[in-house]
Amino acid sequence: MDNVATERRAEESHRQDSADLLIFIMLLTLTILTIWLFKHRRFRFLHETGLAMIYGLLVGVILRFGVHVPRNTNNVTMSCSVNASPATLLVNVSGRFYEYTLKGEVSTVKGPEVQDDEMLRKVTFDPEVFFNILLPPIIFYAGYSLKRRHFFRNLGSILAYAFMGTVISCFVIGLVMYGCVSLMKTVGQLGGDFFFTDCLLFGAIVSATDPITVLAIFNELKVDVDLYALMFGESVLNDAVAIVLSSSIGAYQPAGDNSHTFDATALIKSFGVFLGVFSGSFALGVATGVMTALVTKFTKLRDFPLLETALFFLMSWSTFLLAEACEMTGVVAVLFCGMTQAHYTYNNLSPDSQNRTKQLFELLNFLAENFIFSYMGLTLFTFQSHVFNPMFIIGSFISIFLGRAANIYPLSFLLNLGRKNKIGSNFQHVMMFAGLRGAMTFALSIRDTATYARRMMFSTTLLIVFLTVWVCGGGTTPVLSFMSIRVGVDSDQDNSVNALDGIQRRDTEHERAWPFRMWYNFDHTYLKPLLTHSGPPLTATLPACCGHLAHCLTSPQAYENEGRLHNDDSDDLVLNDGNATMYEDVTVSTDALGTRTANPKHSRMPAFGEHELVVRGTCLVMQLDDPTMSTPPPATSPPPFSDPFVDPFSEPRRNRL
Repeated sequence: MDNVATERRAEESHRQDSADLLIFIMLLTLTILTIWLFKHRRFRFLHETGLAMIYGLLVGVILRFGVHVPRNTNNVTMSCSVNASPATLLVNVSGRFYEYTLKGEVSTVKGPEVQDDEMLRKVTFDPEVFFNILLPPIIFYAGYSLKRRHFFRNLGSILAYAFMGTVISCFVIGLVMYGCVSLMKTVGQLGGDFFFTDCLLFGAIVSATDPITVLAIFNELKVDVDLYALMFGESVLNDAVAIVLSSSIGAYQPAGDNSHTFDATALIKSFGVFLGVFSGSFALGVATGVMTALVTKFTKLRDFPLLETALFFLMSWSTFLLAEACEMTGVVAVLFCGMTQAHYTYNNLSPDSQNRTKQLFELLNFLAENFIFSYMGLTLFTFQSHVFNPMFIIGSFISIFLGRAANIYPLSFLLNLGRKNKIGSNFQHVMMFAGLRGAMTFALSIRDTATYARRMMFSTTLLIVFLTVWVCGGGTTPVLSFMSIRVGVDSDQDNSVNALDGIQRRDTEHERAWPFRMWYNFDHTYLKPLLTHSGPPLTATLPACCGHLAHCLTSPQAYENEGRLHNDDSDDLVLNDGNATMYEDVTVSTDALGTRTANPKHSRMPAFGEHELVVRGTCLVMQLDDPTMSTPPPATSPPPFSDPFVDPFSEPRRNRL
């Protein structure tokens, strides 16, 4: 009879779990249909994430107040004298031992009223589900779909906003909230302990910006590519910095009995933890991407696209789990793994796998994001231990505003001192307005709700996410119009040259910066040929003493693709320094009769009457058929320079296709 009862309970639990999952599936289905309607009607005042939150709120209200699932309490013991909360409990029942695992506190009330919370507890997921299942595809897709050309062109500013800005925002929010908590304690509005480290942790959590709504509108309207790159790059790296910063604050352990006093040694140790965790996670992510690139290069997996896509997917996802298992941060690791996979591994994939991986992670990103935002709305009513405090909520919104302002405006002023392409005040106002909080903030806050302070932070975080997504996301289009931000910009043609019209490509100081040139040269000469089939063969770039090694590391496809790169996004910058052309691999010249000659890189500049086109790393010099242009200069012109790399009559025009 005991076995029959156990099987019956298992079947009931299975049916209940299926019904719970069906609720979320129906939520996503309804969201998708409404998204189609909004796109069809061109409604931009509410993004899909805000819509998913509204549907989640409606379902949460129904589950909380309209659905009652009584719990069978016949075999429930309502009292047990245990002084602690052990993770595992062994119960001796008539000589038979049963193991029970701690699920956590289900309710703050005592007695039979706990039975009414069965349905609400069923739809509450384990926080590890968000970190191990839902977050990896979102973060990986952010790195895999990154527009690296515009990202690296604004890399210095993005790093400043992401690292310095996040730390500044964290401490500003923490200090303001500490003052708010002290005021709450004075007036008797604080119902538990709330220390300065808790305030800093709250600052780190809400400093994780996630302007998914704004960026989606930016992408649809084709907003200025530099503004898009600054916001997207900051949000991508900002999430990684915020999660490492929160881990570092959690690692702050002063000497002595009081763990909430200031200790310089503990502070330095926490800073070391921050650097160690971030650099270690970065190294793991890059190493996994490099390993995948080598496997796809030196195997014949491209002949089997399904196996190739499966390996790519598993290697990418395992990066997150590997970093978490090594006590690193999976978010940082999977982010840089995505960047590495896009820069190297993507070139080795077959065309089918390239399309599959893009579409697969785009789909997973869409479903995971909408699931998280739906769950946010649902958990506002299903979470059993909310702590809402009006003073804390108001102080949180004020501190977030001040922290964002302290991040954007001072750093923009300092960055403009060294930028030729200034970050305008209208850009700064839009970045200030678009600092939304989203999936990462929610995931960090729900991960630990064991204490009074953590529960109050979680409840307040939900309200912050709701308000910023609805208000800031819905007001993006009017703000863009009010700030006179240009739209309709084609990211593939912006800052480029029209070859037929001869429009000169904008030559900016940051594109000619020596660190970028050094990295591009090293990557194009050594890393690309080593990890992909693209670029010049290693036999042509490595010293003669490394001939055997270069021959082993160079694939046959590299000889076929010599001088040609498959990636059109990251390597389409031809960097000009004065009149010298840099990084061309092969120069192919044709005269009016079609005679073709190939010259090594840096071999010559185009002569008078020639056009130079740079196509995917290959320099094409074509003779014009116009007789007026092909006629040599008159004898009265100055004599030609002896330097064959300089043309005294005209400046060459470089065009990107």
